[in-house]
Amino acid sequence: MKKKITIIGSGFSALAASCYLAQSGHDVTVFEKNDSIGGRARQLNSDGFTFDMGPSWYWMPDVFDRFFADFGKKTTDYYELVKLSPAYRVYYGVDDFIAIADNLPEIEVTFEKIEKGSGKILHDFMMEAQSNYNIAIKDLVYRPGVSPLELVTVETAKKVGQFFSNISKDIRKKFKNEQLIQILEFPVLFLGAKPSDTPSFYSFMNYADFGLGTWHPKTGMFDVVRAMENLARELGVKFQVKASIDKIIVENKKAMAVVVNGKRIDSDIVLSGADYHHTETLLDLEHRAYSEKYWESRVFAPSSLLFYVGFDKKVENISHHALFFDVDFQQHAKDIYDEPRWPKEPLFYANFPSLTDKSAAPEGMESGFFLVPLAPGITDTEALREEYFDKIITRFETLTQQSVRNNIIFKRSFCKNDFVTEYNSYKGNAYGMANTLFQTAFLRPKLKSKKVENLFFTGQLTVPGPGVPPALISGKLVSDLINKQS
Repeated sequence: MKKKITIIGSGFSALAASCYLAQSGHDVTVFEKNDSIGGRARQLNSDGFTFDMGPSWYWMPDVFDRFFADFGKKTTDYYELVKLSPAYRVYYGVDDFIAIADNLPEIEVTFEKIEKGSGKILHDFMMEAQSNYNIAIKDLVYRPGVSPLELVTVETAKKVGQFFSNISKDIRKKFKNEQLIQILEFPVLFLGAKPSDTPSFYSFMNYADFGLGTWHPKTGMFDVVRAMENLARELGVKFQVKASIDKIIVENKKAMAVVVNGKRIDSDIVLSGADYHHTETLLDLEHRAYSEKYWESRVFAPSSLLFYVGFDKKVENISHHALFFDVDFQQHAKDIYDEPRWPKEPLFYANFPSLTDKSAAPEGMESGFFLVPLAPGITDTEALREEYFDKIITRFETLTQQSVRNNIIFKRSFCKNDFVTEYNSYKGNAYGMANTLFQTAFLRPKLKSKKVENLFFTGQLTVPGPGVPPALISGKLVSDLINKQS
């Protein structure tokens, strides 16, 4: 039966859900509070520079392929992909970096040069990681998190021990070199938790990294947003921007309407792709499924301090993606998760899209994106932002052996306060709730409200978890639930 469906937010999960629901014949309208769609994956254009404001890593290309295939389409119908070579660099000191190749055999050679015997160990580790990937990404994550029995399969029964060990312990049993350990621990940071809190089964992220490679949509991650919007419009989805949701109206324990910019919009189904905690504050207290105490007890992914920077010259000694691990990895993790505070010596990430996409900066110039992971809920001031920009740009100049500070002609920052203001993000987290053992699958907030009929959720605080590919999957899962009800 055709339903009138209101979707709150226009991030990846909401866009995915809008496509699936429109394909099923429903009347779908997406309401976005900001002036452009994409949620955290919006694009910033200024002074001739172009930046992806949020996600910048295109991993798990098979998940994107599967999404578009569900509509008889291919990614190539909408955007072009470039495989990055090297995938990224990891800097440890002046003239001391490791370049990660775009294929596993070369990465094994790199490991072997650094730690004798580690090439073969890495190969075996990756075979196990690939097995986990096939179980997790091709099967488990496409289950809606309704029952613990979803995790019980013949394949997972063989790997049950991996749910009770952790990535950090597993990797340290196999490798001794601290630099190699950090490279192998890095991918699970996309899951929002410390490697020591992430089950060993999540080594599938290492296969996503080394096995499938790092890609870049030709003109940035916003290509994917634009593709999904175009697909949605082809399917009949309608979009409204600058459309802030003031309230979800519940009558007789059923979601009946939303109030948008003060105006009531009746709906048969309300689906929120916005922050889960914020969405529940749009309900009267008795209709909220999760208490403030519950949210306080959850482990959230970090917030981030971001800088979008334009340089009036080409930057040297860099790669498209670069990780700066020249300071204490463990201490920075403690500063996020154990004793939340601004890190004394921050790790940081830099991304230079104009190396791959010439349209990202004026000719002869460079666009750069810098990110420092921070504890959610942390104090955020302009003074602190500037202090930390000075810290990272000083180290960047030292490690890449060049002067760039005086060549900055554009700079904009984005931090915890902006995540709250722009995205209603709980404590200003950057990408959802961490995937720890006790926040996995059926233990995450539900796709369907436990208290209000016809109210559903999608995105990084629910199933399957943080990251762009899981967001696409979340949109599919919630659409399946809605269609079953309809």
